[in-house]
Amino acid sequence: MAQGLRAAIDFLLYGWLQVQTLTTRPRYAEHSRETFDAVLDTCERIAREKYAPFNRLVDTEEPRFDGERVILPRATHEAWQAYAASGMLAAAQDYELGGMQLPYTVEAAGNAFFAAASVSIGAGMLTVGNANLLLAHGTPAQQRAFALPQLAGRFSGTMCLSEPQAGSSLSDISTRAVPDGPDFESDALGPRYRLRGNKMWISAGEHELTDNIVHLVLAKIPGPDGRLVPGVQGISLFIVPKKLVDTEGQLTGERNDVALAGLNHKCGWRGTTNTLLNFGEGRYPVRPPGLDGQGAGAIGYRVGAVGQGLRCMFHMMNEARIGVGMAATMLGMAGYLASLDYARTRLQGRPLGPAGKDPTQPPVPIIQHADVKRMLLAQKAYCEGALALELYCARLVDEQRTGAPAAADEARLLLEVLTPIAKSWPSEWCLEANSLAIQVHGGYGYTRDFPVEQYWRDNRLNMIHEGTHGIQALDLLGRKVRMEAGRGLQLLGQRIAATVSRAQGDAALQAHAHALQRAWQEVLDATRAAWADDDAAAALANAVPYLQAFGHTVLAWIWLDVALLAADAGDAAQRGRRQACRYFFHYELPKIAAWLQVVRTRDLTCAEMPEAAF
Repeated sequence: MAQGLRAAIDFLLYGWLQVQTLTTRPRYAEHSRETFDAVLDTCERIAREKYAPFNRLVDTEEPRFDGERVILPRATHEAWQAYAASGMLAAAQDYELGGMQLPYTVEAAGNAFFAAASVSIGAGMLTVGNANLLLAHGTPAQQRAFALPQLAGRFSGTMCLSEPQAGSSLSDISTRAVPDGPDFESDALGPRYRLRGNKMWISAGEHELTDNIVHLVLAKIPGPDGRLVPGVQGISLFIVPKKLVDTEGQLTGERNDVALAGLNHKCGWRGTTNTLLNFGEGRYPVRPPGLDGQGAGAIGYRVGAVGQGLRCMFHMMNEARIGVGMAATMLGMAGYLASLDYARTRLQGRPLGPAGKDPTQPPVPIIQHADVKRMLLAQKAYCEGALALELYCARLVDEQRTGAPAAADEARLLLEVLTPIAKSWPSEWCLEANSLAIQVHGGYGYTRDFPVEQYWRDNRLNMIHEGTHGIQALDLLGRKVRMEAGRGLQLLGQRIAATVSRAQGDAALQAHAHALQRAWQEVLDATRAAWADDDAAAALANAVPYLQAFGHTVLAWIWLDVALLAADAGDAAQRGRRQACRYFFHYELPKIAAWLQVVRTRDLTCAEMPEAAF
């Protein structure tokens, strides 16, 4: 697996994205291709030695709670230690923070190896996102006490949004945060509150991999009448550590009132604890309660201003969405490479010739059958295309951070538009790749003797992780394509047009260029038709088909741009990329017509279905 994956990453990083040119920028001046390769080598080695051999183990030996602590396989502890020791938790941070000042593009590529080796052992995605949020929105004391220990691997982090009764509807959360005494605003770690409530689906919410767990919790501060402010405007953000710390991030010996209520047992990602947490239930009473009359509760420190919690949390959520997209991509890639290897060695059947099959001939590897080639080529088109998309988005992050002002602003807007695609498209189509990988294996694909059934189970969660397709679709059509007068959509259109223009000069790609040009125009037409009269209910009734069509058009653009570099027909890898591009344009891009038809006509078949008629 590793050889094929590394070759694809190297091509995309150095051939397509030219990431080595970032070393001309002051932030990355001490780096070179050699230092980038050293990081990739290290990640590849740790993933091979500490993650891949235990992927099945963490699937079968799920986390369990003995009433006092969560028990994980020893391999999980060793994998975390190796990852933390590698410096990847702080890879993109300033040298002064113990980081490498590594481009995010290279960091994302390095983390891809861990996702492919064992996604559910995890490699600290939420911990890095938690720390980055605090570095962006926390006070210097909060950064010192909570962010830096996470970047060093001493602490880990979570994001606590959903609640059992609210699910994804954050406006309906009921976790309360009340000031902890009359001096609550004078605490060195930030305004101090007492939190009471329940949070569900919290990944890595309880374990003993690190000395402490830093929970970032969304909660509402009651008004003077004791009532919670309705809607998302009333949401604030709080740091709620499992164990209390001093201003230097050292443990004080006090346990905070955060209790594990139960472990969720999912069909995949079994190696990661997934938890229901109770905040302030009184199981671990901490300090005398404040003089607020509300009794005990978990101690939390507010991040940012009152009512700005969701704005702060989106910093972490957007990082997590790109991370989920990469995880989905690499699970698809792992299944693809496993089924490719199987197809090359599995002997079965005889090829069809002009006269049909010749039963006197010996069986051939199944990769010689046209339909198996179809399934493998579909997987390649989905997974390598998704990998290119994720690394392109990572490259936009670097542009936003270090580019000239105009270029940085364009990168920001492009990321706004592409993030729903980067999260949702691989979650759907790399899952389909996993399904095809099982099919290539035939009956063996459904057994635990081969890894592809686990890859499918692990990947199925990514369609829900960090926002369902429906949520991403509402974000895209309802907000992203319209924000700032549609400028992000215009910028994406300019980049698509530039690729089309270049491809029109390549005889083998001309037809694809024209198809992409037509497809983008269809997307624009459907966007305008959906919002013809600003009726949100009608416009958004088919937001998911819009997301699917938009995503397929973006991936067609990505593949065409990649194919422009794969001009050497004598090179097998480059020929394979051109063939994958051809597959995408012939078999996938035509699907957008049906998706956009219901968007353009604002078809209400689904919306108008009477509940009783089901």
